[in-house]
This record gives sequence, structure tokens and C-alpha cells, in this order.
Amino acid sequence: MTHVHSTAPTLLVAIDVSKYRHEVRIGVPGKMRRRYMPIQNRLDNAQRAVTALASNTLPVPIGFEATGNYYRILAHDLGQADFEMKLVSSVGLPRTRKSPHDC
Repeated sequence: MTHVHSTAPTLLVAIDVSKYRHEVRIGVPGKMRRRYMPIQNRLDNAQRAVTALASNTLPVPIGFEATGNYYRILAHDLGQADFEMKLVSSVGLPRTRKSPHDC
């Protein structure tokens, strides 16, 4: 018997934070390629990203790989718009990639 896992369509967003420019990757359900939206670490660009993500009707969980405190402007604006956000450890990512997935 084949098991079918069904999850609600979700727009997945991953943000790689850096000093001058953040790289935003957006995974759209049903599409193989991910959208890429670079934004500068400035207030007007953070608000542009919030507007672009809020225009979607799907749930939008956001994961940050933060460097220092450079994510704070964007995280504040996304939090004000009630997005679900998770801060991802930059140390934990390489460790997770190396771990065996024998579940």
C-alpha cells in the first residue's frame, strides 16, 4: 500500500542575512525553481520584502540564517506583519548536513 502524505501548500522562505545585502529564496509550491529576491539591509528594502511576501495568500514561514545583528531591521518588519519566523543557527546547518539521515 502506498502512503500519501498531504500537507497544505506553503510558501517557504529562507533568508541568508549578511552585512549589506540579504539573499531571500522563496519556494513556491508546485515549482522546481525557487524565486530569488536580493534586498539591501535598509529599511525601505525590508518594507518592500514584507509587501511582496504579504501579497501571497498561502502561509509563509520564514527561516533566517542570521549573521550578527544584521537581521534585526528585516525581522522587526516581518514580525510587525505577523509572519512566523525561525532563527536558524549558522553553526547548526553544517552539522545537520553532515549527520546521517537513517530514520
